[in-house]
Amino acid sequence: MTQPELHRRVRGGADTDRAPFRTDLVVAALAVLLFTTAAVVGTRIQDAHGVLYVAWPPLYATWLPHTGPGTFPALVLAAAVVLYGPVVARALPWRPLVWSVWGASVLWTTALALVDGWRRGIADRLLSPHEYLASVDRFHDVGAALSTFTEHVLVGQPDNWPTHVAGHPPGAVLTFVALDRIGLGGGAWAGIWCVVVGASASAAVLVALRALGAEGAARRAAPFLVVVPAAVWVGVSADGYFAAVTAWGLALLAVAAAPGARAPRSAALAAGVLLGWSVYLSYGLVLIGLLAVAVLLCARNARPLPYALGGALAVAAAFTAAGFWWWEGYQLLVERYYQGVAAVRPYGYWVWANLATVCVTAGLAAVAGARRALARVPEAVRGLRRAPSREDAAVALLVTAALCAVAAATLSGMSKGETERIWLPFVLWIVPAVALLPTGHRRAWLAVQAATALMVNHLLLTGW
Repeated sequence: MTQPELHRRVRGGADTDRAPFRTDLVVAALAVLLFTTAAVVGTRIQDAHGVLYVAWPPLYATWLPHTGPGTFPALVLAAAVVLYGPVVARALPWRPLVWSVWGASVLWTTALALVDGWRRGIADRLLSPHEYLASVDRFHDVGAALSTFTEHVLVGQPDNWPTHVAGHPPGAVLTFVALDRIGLGGGAWAGIWCVVVGASASAAVLVALRALGAEGAARRAAPFLVVVPAAVWVGVSADGYFAAVTAWGLALLAVAAAPGARAPRSAALAAGVLLGWSVYLSYGLVLIGLLAVAVLLCARNARPLPYALGGALAVAAAFTAAGFWWWEGYQLLVERYYQGVAAVRPYGYWVWANLATVCVTAGLAAVAGARRALARVPEAVRGLRRAPSREDAAVALLVTAALCAVAAATLSGMSKGETERIWLPFVLWIVPAVALLPTGHRRAWLAVQAATALMVNHLLLTGW
């Protein structure tokens, strides 16, 4: 290792010569311009035609400046992470760091949710008649409910499912049925579940990066994964829970593919079960396969693949045996989707305005880092022929795979709005791009990330 390389590794920073800080600022400014344009154009479309079905485009939110019991804790936590996060992330032993990131993420997500108050922010958030909890009572006989699930998807069919139940495979509602069966029923427990489990996704990203040989990048990204603006929607929406399931599935896949892994077959099988389960939480999560491929490419190891496929197929076989056929459900979902507001929401607006929401949920630091990640893709691909991908290359491939999933989702036309929550499983994998930002500017970018989340939660009342 040369002296400059050693110096750069000790400092924990990225190579700054190829991508000056000025370019990062330009990219961030363009992201702000994109969001502003989406807001202005969207407001005019909504005022003139009322076809967007969001009150504050491109976000599903209403303008409502407010404070709440979570305001002070959120400000204190944001300041602590900005001031001390990078130092702590470098100094802590690995396992305490992973647990600390999970714990801090829970605190950050909870504080943001409590800006809206306990009832409006957490306890009542999932009690909408369109949510999963509204259908828990219809699963007294789980077998019968699964075998007839597709008979109630379309509007006009007898006892058709509420919007969210109809729009997802039955794994989503079954989660809340299971919570109810063990005595954790109701909106409060459902909200707590989504916050605690959803916040663990940040820890899972760290585990995956380290398994792929990018511990340095994981440590640099750790504070950003805590104060990520996406936490506004993790607390409280079921999509935060979906994001955690996929994140841990990918993390276990990375662990299984790592050199010298302990029990790699068991890890791969567990990864397959989680990734298979995720596809029965949300139809759109088939796109997580792009990230799974990226993980195996980074590791240059396909040996976990048969076991992971076996775990995923076991989940599919269980649902199929119970009477739910995924492909039939998806086809009915498409029909149901266009029975609702998607029939009038303009594709020409949402196909690009959705990307503006990513600039908010991932944060400007992640957007600037993503530009650096894309610039490193050719080098990362060439490196796959020579040696296992490490550090910058691993980050570049994972971030690019997440961006490809986002692009596929928006081009499909099945993501017309509300993507700030729907795309959480993809957005969290864009955040590690911050590891490529210069060391000297990291606290400033952290402050921007935290400020974005605080502004959104205090100026808007988000719908999820």
